[in-house]
Amino acid sequence: MSNDIKTATYKITHTTTYRYGETVPVCHNEVHLTPRDTDSQSCYNSRLHIKPHPDVVSRRHDYFGNQVHSFSIPEGHRRLSVSSTSRVDVREREVTATAKSPAWEIIRDGIRQTHDQDRLEALQFLFNSPSVLASPDLREYAEPSFPAGRPILEAIGELTTRIHKDFKYDPRATTVNTPLEEVLELRRGVCQDFAHLQIGCLRSIGLPARYVSGYLRTIPPPGKPRLIGADASHAWLSVFCNEIGWVDVDPTNDCFINLDHITVAWGRDYTDVCPIKGVFVGGGTHTMSVSVDVEPIALPEPTENGFESVASTM
Repeated sequence: MSNDIKTATYKITHTTTYRYGETVPVCHNEVHLTPRDTDSQSCYNSRLHIKPHPDVVSRRHDYFGNQVHSFSIPEGHRRLSVSSTSRVDVREREVTATAKSPAWEIIRDGIRQTHDQDRLEALQFLFNSPSVLASPDLREYAEPSFPAGRPILEAIGELTTRIHKDFKYDPRATTVNTPLEEVLELRRGVCQDFAHLQIGCLRSIGLPARYVSGYLRTIPPPGKPRLIGADASHAWLSVFCNEIGWVDVDPTNDCFINLDHITVAWGRDYTDVCPIKGVFVGGGTHTMSVSVDVEPIALPEPTENGFESVASTM
């Protein structure tokens, strides 16, 4: 690896706590909380802490290659805590000049005509999914950014900027089940909505795009301390761009992603990669709280013989 490539190392703690008004005698859950290994990211360790202690825990990789844990708790409880702690290295991504990327129509036409492994894999992200349905309205919104012959990265960048400008971040405007046509009409929502919206726009004009869940490192204002637990679970999208590969963009923050984004999982939409989902019996009314902490870790300076040894921070 070139010494010129920038890296960032993070300790990530994601805790979800459920409190129930009545005893829950049994529950079954599935979680996507372990960051992926990718070309630009390495997860060195990840631990899952569950209270009460589950009777059964299993681990597998789902259809999209994400790591999934499943667990069951057969004893009565009124509080459930699921906490994941991971250490992740993120490497700077190589950036292709937007003007030098291929015309967007080349990707659109080639995805159906060329059947190599990469395009076959990408093809599945072109079709409708439970939370993202292509539509004439989404196509109409996307088209101004995609005139004939425009380089794909230039077009994606403009669409990302337009969504960022046209839509207001408002966590009270939508729910996890709000349909895309309502988001398009409201012009409000959260990161999940904006990712779904841009994916829907791209699929509506024939470009494959997938949903990405992960974390975003937030930087406090100058002179203010970093607030523990104030970072966020986040969502963005990735677009297939032929030989360039998959390119990730974040419409919530109007950027191509790099060192401040940590990828956990990807799929067709949110329903494939929900951080935690499950079923439980009883419980009455319940509340849920989520705390996410993305802590940058300073690595030791290299010595003549390598890196100095330091105590583990995990």
